[in-house]
Amino acid sequence: MKRLHVHVAVDDLQRSITFYSALFAAQPAVTKPDYAKWMLDDPRVNFAISTRGRQPGLDHLGIQAENAEELQEIYGRLQAAGGEVIEQGQTTCCYAKSEKSWIDDPAGIAWETFVTTGESTDYGDGSGERVPRVAHEKSCCVPQSAPAATACGCAPA
Repeated sequence: MKRLHVHVAVDDLQRSITFYSALFAAQPAVTKPDYAKWMLDDPRVNFAISTRGRQPGLDHLGIQAENAEELQEIYGRLQAAGGEVIEQGQTTCCYAKSEKSWIDDPAGIAWETFVTTGESTDYGDGSGERVPRVAHEKSCCVPQSAPAATACGCAPA
């Protein structure tokens, strides 16, 4: 069964680990000095955070396969989706060994498709990583902790 992958770049790893551990009611499965990962079953997601992004926010999304057959099925979907598929092959990234490919969606968000084949003692060289993408700019309409006057026509929260 496939698993959704979400990778978020953060400024403060420990503060983010505390936040996401409370949100998910679970401690990370992997914790490193610059990285943490939760392997959740409800919802079924591989959620990772790291301080390696160029700016905080959504770094990339992905689909993690459990085996080579699932990965080949996903690779077929990448081809059908159109766009440039970057076949990275075997690599070390995020303290894991894996086989992966990448594609950008129409909004420019990088999607990683991969199967994990083992663990690694280092993060990896990042050779397959693309420039991090932020899904959207923060809007003045996003709820804020304190109501603020707005200039864009949005009603204060």
